[in-house]
This record gives sequence, C-alpha cells and structure tokens, in this order.
Amino acid sequence: MKRMLSLILCSMLLVLSACGETAGSGTDATPTESATVETPTQGTEAEATPQDEKEEPTPEPEAPDRTIKEVFAEHGIKAGTCISSRVIGNTKMEKMVLDQFNSVTMENAMKPDSILNREKSRADGNIVVEYSGETLQLLDWAKANSIPMRGHTLVWYSQTPEWIFHKDFDPSSELVNRDEMLSRMETYIRRNFEELEKLGCLDLFYAYDVVNEAWMEDGTMRKNRWSEIIGDDYLWYAFYYADKYAPESIDLYYNDYNEQYKAETLCSFAETLVDENGRSLIDGIGLQAHFFTADDLNQYFKAIDRLAESGLKLQMTELDVGLGRYQGPLSPTDDNLKKQGKYYYDLINGILERVDSGKIKMDSLTIWGFTDLTSWRGEYSAQLFDKTLAPKYAFYGVIQEKEKAGF
Repeated sequence: MKRMLSLILCSMLLVLSACGETAGSGTDATPTESATVETPTQGTEAEATPQDEKEEPTPEPEAPDRTIKEVFAEHGIKAGTCISSRVIGNTKMEKMVLDQFNSVTMENAMKPDSILNREKSRADGNIVVEYSGETLQLLDWAKANSIPMRGHTLVWYSQTPEWIFHKDFDPSSELVNRDEMLSRMETYIRRNFEELEKLGCLDLFYAYDVVNEAWMEDGTMRKNRWSEIIGDDYLWYAFYYADKYAPESIDLYYNDYNEQYKAETLCSFAETLVDENGRSLIDGIGLQAHFFTADDLNQYFKAIDRLAESGLKLQMTELDVGLGRYQGPLSPTDDNLKKQGKYYYDLINGILERVDSGKIKMDSLTIWGFTDLTSWRGEYSAQLFDKTLAPKYAFYGVIQEKEKAGF
C-alpha cells in the first residue's frame, strides 16, 4: 500500500511540474487568443526585442549594384539630395550621400533666418550676412568632398526674420519704405555671394533659388512683406540683383511647389524677367515635386511639357513621394510600398525619356532626403531607404530596375 501511495504521489508531482512549465513560457495568450508575431514589411522599423546570446546579429543590407548618380549620369543629370547637421556627422549617412549623389542642397541652413545677423545689421545700418554654425559646417563638408551645391534660398515669405523689414531692424518699429527695402534686398543678395567667395565656396554652386514660392495655384501672387513694402515688382528686383552679383557659372532659378497647377502662371512670369536690353534674368524653373502616390502623373507630365516651352532649364529640386494623399498618409505595408516603387519608376522614366529626346532641358534632379529616418515627411514614408537605411522598392524605381521596383 505504501508503495502504491508513493507511485501516485510521484505521478501527481510530475503533472504539476509540467503544468508549471507551460504557465511560465512567456506568452500572454489566453484560450480564446493565439499569440502571433508580425513580420515588419519593407520600409518599417521593427521593434527592438531581447536577443538570445547565441543569435547571430542582423546582417547589413546588401549594397545595390548601381547608384543613383551612375544612372542619372547616363542622361547628363546630377543626382542630388538635401543635407543637414543630422546627416553630416553621421558616418553611415555621410557615406550614403557620397555613394549615391553628386549634388547637395542644404535643407534649411541657407534659408534667410540661418544667414542673417540682426545685431550686426543694426550696427552696420544695412543687412549683414553671417552664416550660422551649421551653414559653415555643411559648406566645409561639401568643399572637403568637392561636391557641387544648389543654393536654397534667397527671397522667401517663410523662414525670413521679421526684423529685416522694420526701421532700425526692430520688429516693434514701423516698416521701412520701398527705397529702403530695395536697398536692403540688394545688400543682402550682394553680401551673400561675397560671403561665399570669401569662404572659398562660391565655385561649389552651380544653381541658386533666387525666389521661392511666390505664386498661388489660382495665378495670384502670394502676399508677403516683400510685396507689401516693395510692390509686386519685388520679384523682378530679386532676379535683377541676383543676376548683377552672382557669377555666370551659377544658374538662377525660381522655385515652387504644386507646379503642375501653376505652369501657365510660371511661363508668363518668366517672360517678365528681362532687363532693359531684353536679356533674360532667369535661367530655370525649380520643380519641388512633392508627390503622393495618389497624384496623377499624366497631369504632371503635361504641366512640365508646358513649362519646357518657356525655353528655360527645369530642375527637380525637392522630390519625394509620400504614401497616400495630402493629409491622408497610408501605412507602409508591402503593397503600399510597391505602389510607391512603381510611382518613382514611372516618374523618373518619364523624365529621363523627355531629357533624352530633348523635350526638356534638365541637368539636375534632387531628392529631398534619402531615408525615412530623417525625412520631413516621415509620416508618409516618402523616401528611398527605410529607417534602417535599407533600400525600398522606391530606390529601385529611381535607378530604373523595374523587376525590383514593385512590378
């Protein structure tokens, strides 16, 4: 009897032990739920999970066979991106810029509020250009790597300090008059190019956005301090002064977004930018090209074909393609990312065909970033590389590898 009781007790202990192991297995699943693990799709960032000590580290993404700058060079086009202090100083991202691109634009550091000094302007009596620390850092980097640059931007309604429009450079004072504001505009533009020359960086620049975003989609001029004080001809004076002080080696651009809705307006505007001898003061129109995957490419191509009829150069200056539509981002599922890859492919293919046939004159195409990690449109997953810096279908769309672009 004692032997039988002992055997029964041992069996019960074994059952209890097995049950304990199951309860402690680390899942939160209940009888009505099943625990699942989602596999991150291309372009998404997987959540960090504890790594088993024996697990091998995730390998680096395989480097693509071709680069953007190699593909674009076959069509006589520079491949550009934008840079900031967030990119320059990060060894991995710096290498990606140098590997993929042969042109850069400062994302923010050459906009007016980064290059104008209020206290020195007050002491001088006119606008003083003094570059910020970030501006100097990025110029030094571009110079050290001999990488050409686009200047962005001189005259703009946004990111421009209010004090430049007021007496004594004091925003609490009244606005200056037209003649004083024209004097300030001329000094500002002249001193900007003088500063670049003093720093030994002027030769880096091949294009400059003189005026940014001055026109509305309905064909009216955007109201701002420049137009309020000087009048609508502030646009002509901006190009007149830029033409006066920029070297011939720098092409002068008007830059805008939603260009597909402004083609007629911009062509008419460009015709007004001539000097007293009828010589054009503008070299090209910058197409910001901020797209969504829901946008109509056929409509866009019709617009740039019309812009090409102006005879001016066209440059894509800030290209990105967000998932979804304006104020309606889509999640980066594999299907959505494939649609994005196809969109990039069709867009770039249409541009290259027009360049090769001579239909449009384009010597530079700039993508506004390269990774979703630093993109200003991060919620739209608009870039070519995901947050881990791995190439997306979008990258392969840009380099025209159709079989890898989501088709």
